[in-house]
Amino acid sequence: MANLRFLLWFLLVGIWNQYFAFVESLGMNWGTMATHPLPPKIVVQLLKDNGIQKVKLFDADFDTMSALAGSGIEVMVAIPNNMLAMMNDYSTAKKWVDKNVTRYNFNGGVTIKYVAVGNEPFLSSYNGSFVNITFPALKNIQNALNDAGVGDKIKTTVPLNADVYDGTVPSAGRFRSDISSQMTQIVQFLSQNNAPFTVNIYPFLSLYLNDGFPIDYAFFDGTSNPVVDGSITYTNVFDANFDTLVSALKAVGAGNMPIIVGEVGWPTEGDKHATSAYAQRFYKGLLPRLAQNIGTPLRPNQYIEMYLFGLLDEDYKSIAPGNFERHWGILKYDGQPKFQIDLTGQNRPITLVPAQGVEYLSKTWCVLDPNGNDMSKIGDKISWACTYSDCTALGYGSSCNGMDVNGNASYAFNMYFQVQNQVDGSCDFGGMAMTTTQDPSTAACNFTIQIKAAPFGSASERAPCVTVMILAAFILVLFFA
Repeated sequence: MANLRFLLWFLLVGIWNQYFAFVESLGMNWGTMATHPLPPKIVVQLLKDNGIQKVKLFDADFDTMSALAGSGIEVMVAIPNNMLAMMNDYSTAKKWVDKNVTRYNFNGGVTIKYVAVGNEPFLSSYNGSFVNITFPALKNIQNALNDAGVGDKIKTTVPLNADVYDGTVPSAGRFRSDISSQMTQIVQFLSQNNAPFTVNIYPFLSLYLNDGFPIDYAFFDGTSNPVVDGSITYTNVFDANFDTLVSALKAVGAGNMPIIVGEVGWPTEGDKHATSAYAQRFYKGLLPRLAQNIGTPLRPNQYIEMYLFGLLDEDYKSIAPGNFERHWGILKYDGQPKFQIDLTGQNRPITLVPAQGVEYLSKTWCVLDPNGNDMSKIGDKISWACTYSDCTALGYGSSCNGMDVNGNASYAFNMYFQVQNQVDGSCDFGGMAMTTTQDPSTAACNFTIQIKAAPFGSASERAPCVTVMILAAFILVLFFA
């Protein structure tokens, strides 16, 4: 019996180590562009409950950093694009590092590993606004880290969109001609400082932007339209995109530079291809590849550091790129799971641990009053409500698209009502609306109840990870039965 117990203990430790070894290598993007963001302490506990040990931020917000202190979670802090020009002055860059990095560099502080200088600053849509100020900012921040005595363990990087390089096939990958000199400077500087190149890769966008794009090529389960590049056959766009970057780096003398995938994911609303089913299909293909260190054809059998985009839906993001922009989260706005996903890459039918201690507004909805005033203006009222709230679920291919004009009005009115914290007067719309305690949701379309704007630090008692609870119970049975 003792030998059996030892064997079972050994197996459990092996499973435990395999689980956490992979989850620790997988990061998550934590965006906060929401009208009602979850309190940072709740989000940090959410990350811990799901074994997520890396997080990528889009700024260095004090409340967020304070919540991360002592958590042991590895952090990539960020300098937004609108601050890059200021970082061209070294004294300003040094002050930023003092305030947002070295300030947290103490025992029990924040485990900062990277500083992201800008976010996709070379996007073509920015019309060159940040082209000539990104590299000086990068250089100043890294030098400030070095001067602060932390540059050996905290590295700068620039998260870049995959549009900074192109090529007819991966082996022909080169940096975009209009930014070639700037990219070469950045790559050489990163290499000199043993810092990684960070790229955001979105197979969904390939599908969204090109009606003729083969759907299967966006996923990892095979395609009838592979791309043949010499002796290599590419069966998915992620590998092809990643290897195009590898070739571009090689062309400027940095073929072995470490690459971080700063953002990769699949949205669940706002387009005909932005669905939970497609998101599940994408992650079921991506995560096992990461767990097995499959790598890509030009970098086979290699571990790829990767951050999923993103953790939570963000209802305040710009929808200029598309209605899907607010729906990248693997969790809903309130930290509740959207679908089953196994972050260990084992494709078990499991659900993430939801956010704990979330408080909601009252179960009250705002809907169209069938006896309301002057229904001829209903279109104008819907447009007005959607200008100040998130109605992207009403768009073509989205979950609430099938409703009639009355349903659309109720949805729009309710979204505005919730954004306004259900305050008196926010459910009127010229006498067209009324409040109700009867949920108007349908099987396909959910009518949201918004969360309360909870004070910082109001998270409930820490909820342990479900996996840990199961393993602990099993061990107790073994040794005390």
